Amino acid sequence: MIHNVIFDMGNVLIRWSPKNIIARLGLSAEDSDLLEREVFSEFEWVSMDHGTMTQQEGCERICLRLPERLHEAAGACIFDWWKPPLDPVPGMAELVREVKAMGYGVYLCSNATSTLHQYFDRIPGSECFDGKIVSEDVKLLKPQHEIYEALFQTFGLKPEECFFIDDSPLNIDGAFAVGMPGAVYIGDMSRLRGRLRAAGIPVKE
Repeated sequence: MIHNVIFDMGNVLIRWSPKNIIARLGLSAEDSDLLEREVFSEFEWVSMDHGTMTQQEGCERICLRLPERLHEAAGACIFDWWKPPLDPVPGMAELVREVKAMGYGVYLCSNATSTLHQYFDRIPGSECFDGKIVSEDVKLLKPQHEIYEALFQTFGLKPEECFFIDDSPLNIDGAFAVGMPGAVYIGDMSRLRGRLRAAGIPVKE
């Protein structure tokens, strides 16, 4: 029986789009493409989430590949992307509050830097969460099995009693490998609610 619902953050609780982050900076199309490629598509971004590289170190390495005119923009993407208004995923806060009101535990498991703790309370529904596992804090990344084990051990959870919602099939596969069922969220709230009901969580249609 499911007693807890585990949520990812990016593209589950809030929309996550490097293109949208860069669009706020007012750059040319050429510079926007270069920034997206060098900041968000190289290993440093993953390393910062992993906690194997600090944000400062990551920024310095990335700037070595960028013209000086883009150094400030790279820093804005790395350090400040979360400071403008966050873009909640429609219907997700209502789902979080609904499962919490029914007595389920609500937790976060996210690949993110520890700056998440500074902005998490700005996400609608965040007041319902009983705990968070953030990748940089534990030096682990989804879909590594160990990050899910850290979730279970930290909060005294049983994998078979948890249901995980993530936008990445690989992350859901990693959860299944350690005994935690879940569903890939693809932007279809009706489908997600159906998957929750099929798992025994009586959410509304």
